[in-house]
Amino acid sequence: MRKVLSLCAGVLLFVCLASTSWAQKRLPVFPGGSFCDDVNSGLCTDLASGVNYEGQYSGHDEPAIVFYSNKPGSGNSGFYLIRIPKDAPVKPVQDGGGTWNFQLRPAFWFSVALCDSQSDPNFTNVCEPDTDANIFDNPDPNAPDFIGRHPGVALMEFQFYPPGWVTDCFATTWCSAMTIDSLSAKESTGQLNNLNCLQTVGEEYVNFAFLTFNGKSQAAADPLARALDPNQVAGIPDPAQVLQYNPGDVLAVFLHDTPHGFRVDVTDLTTGKHGSMTASLANGFAQINFDPTATVCSSNPYVFHPMYSTSSEHTRVVWAAHTLNTAFSDEIGHFEWCDAISTEGGRCTLAGSNDPGGLDADDRRCFDNFGDPTLIPVIGCITTEVDFDGVPYLANSWPGGTKDENADRNLRPKPVQFTSPLFVDKQGNLEDYQRVAFEADIPAITPNPPCHHSGPLKGMGCTNPPPGAQFYPLYSTTNFFPGVCGWQLGGGNIAGTINNFGGTSTAEYGPVLVSPYINGTGSILLVENNRQILNSNPCKSGFGDNSQGQNNQGGNSQGQNNQ
Repeated sequence: MRKVLSLCAGVLLFVCLASTSWAQKRLPVFPGGSFCDDVNSGLCTDLASGVNYEGQYSGHDEPAIVFYSNKPGSGNSGFYLIRIPKDAPVKPVQDGGGTWNFQLRPAFWFSVALCDSQSDPNFTNVCEPDTDANIFDNPDPNAPDFIGRHPGVALMEFQFYPPGWVTDCFATTWCSAMTIDSLSAKESTGQLNNLNCLQTVGEEYVNFAFLTFNGKSQAAADPLARALDPNQVAGIPDPAQVLQYNPGDVLAVFLHDTPHGFRVDVTDLTTGKHGSMTASLANGFAQINFDPTATVCSSNPYVFHPMYSTSSEHTRVVWAAHTLNTAFSDEIGHFEWCDAISTEGGRCTLAGSNDPGGLDADDRRCFDNFGDPTLIPVIGCITTEVDFDGVPYLANSWPGGTKDENADRNLRPKPVQFTSPLFVDKQGNLEDYQRVAFEADIPAITPNPPCHHSGPLKGMGCTNPPPGAQFYPLYSTTNFFPGVCGWQLGGGNIAGTINNFGGTSTAEYGPVLVSPYINGTGSILLVENNRQILNSNPCKSGFGDNSQGQNNQGGNSQGQNNQ
């Protein structure tokens, strides 16, 4: 801990950066009872099944960079620097203008897998945290590490939300929240939770709490309590309590375990403000009891701790499409132009410029700005793209999407930038992650067919980028500060780019990945991701005890590396 604090102080000395009114007339950031399917919410972990229990599409596009180390501590702690991206100087106008962050993503996030003994509890109702004894990913039912014996697991996503539109926290500033996604099902038997739970909190439910100045949640994070709250207190940020970030601010983010629960601390190095959140009993975190025979849904206060000790190709959330633990991911594919709506949250009635052929299946869950003069007055739909023609799939929407430097300066937002994380080892030292992987759940969000997810044809028809996409964002390296390597997301032509790893999503995310998933008493091999693993970390920040300085020339690919 002393090493982490000294690093924060060193960064403060190193950075020395210069240091609205608000009315909530719009949507709660994460409404209680907002089921994690495409109809209701785009802020959830992508399910391996691709649909919820009602058969509704539940895919969410999540291009990620994953960090690997075999040393203890790498799976349960992480220290990052992140620069909050600025919006384009030119504001969006209907069907055009500049691109702002809310059009590219409803959120981006850092992740860690957590114990949740009631989330997909296949073999046991116990989860011993912080140990690699929880690794079960073997497809063989006779193997001691058979995937069907995996303890209940959840995914913590520390999410950041952009300003400017109806899905924001505030009109001009960013905010963040701890979210924990769990699965109310038992894949080994095919059982779902009781009907009351499914109708109240959904099959995939979420603990949610904004980061606050004093570390106390605005309201209980418990998904059942939030669903039953008519005022939606937990999902509407109070500016007197919730930590806000200005575009361009540099933050120190520390994810770590404590006796009271997993905790996120953020210090804004630009403003000096600090906030935190702990997945604790005091903050109302809870698990939904998996009780298929019950008539009334119930929850149980629960302290969440990390699932694993390390972060590797084998530490994952077994019910999710992604195969990650310690990672950064963007949540894209949730804004498409619409020129008219009949009601807030309803279907589009007049297609926007993305759909010159007329309305299509993803022109749903559409909003304007609720008449709020502090918000950008445009109309858009936020249902997940199924034809990949919305704003996030256009090259001219992203920084570096083309070689037009004038467009980058005036019409596109700055990229989100962050350093590779450092973890705290058993001796309290800060260590670098040794390997990275680029992983995109493109197959999971591509309809089947053309992409065959299973069977003898698995992988056939699975294209990268997805079918219909003019563009797909990729990760590149840059100088976060002079002498400090950082990652950024956008196109391959961002000014100051050092390595764009081939400059296309095809080159970066690599071939399809075949992974085992639970399927009744056995397993099934599915294609849900593209993944390329580098045999080194090409962008160590330089702060770790084992850093060899800035090493951002790239690493050799290990290719498909199927599990």
